[in-house]
This record gives sequence, structure tokens and C-alpha cells, in this order.
Amino acid sequence: MTTNEITAAPARLDYARTVPKVFRAMIALDAAAREGLDPALVELVQLRTSQLNGCAYCLDMHVKDARKAGETDERIYLLPVWHDAPAGVYTERERAALALAEEITAIGGGVPDTVYARAAALFDEEELAHLISVCFTINTWNRINVTTRKTPGTV
Repeated sequence: MTTNEITAAPARLDYARTVPKVFRAMIALDAAAREGLDPALVELVQLRTSQLNGCAYCLDMHVKDARKAGETDERIYLLPVWHDAPAGVYTERERAALALAEEITAIGGGVPDTVYARAAALFDEEELAHLISVCFTINTWNRINVTTRKTPGTV
């Protein structure tokens, strides 16, 4: 099967149209979660979380948004293996944020104290609360879009 022969499953429903009140609340929550955080950091966290959750719609959108925020192709391409990226590719704050995002996304046994402590040492309390909020909002968006099969590149 070639790439041209692969077709995505059709969308199941238009979430925003079907439950506009919930959708608007999610938009407001997402905007509030980002407050005070570097937009490029937010995009990295959202990209990594979307990779882990297999959300094609969010990956497409956040790659575009990351580029608009000034993100480089190298950092976007290396994101799936950020743990092994050469020193200097990601800052210590970005590494702490990505580690926290991965643990929040996996949540199985909770967020390890070492991961939380590292993030708490690099972000003040308000920034940390916003970072946690960005992590849970992108996880929610991923779940909405994967469940409804939102098509990448659509509004």
C-alpha cells in the first residue's frame, strides 16, 4: 500500500458544533492554562503530548503553531527523542516541562517525586500550575480529537 492509498477513517462528529458550550469552555480553559508561559514551551509540551497520544489533528496544528512561535525544524524533529537530544537543543526548563508532560500523560503510577521536584525547581509555583494545566488541557484535546477522528488540517 502506498502513501496515496492510505485513507484516514472518516470523522465521527463535529464536536464544536454538537456541544458548543463545552467546546467554548475548553477554549477558555486552554487560554487560561497558557497564561504566563512561553508560547514556544507550550507548543513543545503540546506537541510531545500529542505524539504520545497519537493525535494526528493536534500534531498537525501544533507543528504549524510551533513554527509560528519561532520553533526550528531541528527541535521539532528531535522532540520524540528529546531525552537523547544533544546538550543545548532543549533548555533545562524545557526538559523538565517535557518530562512532566510525559508523566502526566502516562499517569499510570502517578508523577514521580523526582520529575515533579525538577519542574518545581525550575518553574515558580504559578508557572508550574499553568504548566500542569497545559498538560491536562492538551490531553483532553487529544482525547476529544482522537475519539471524534478530527481530520488534520481542518478547522
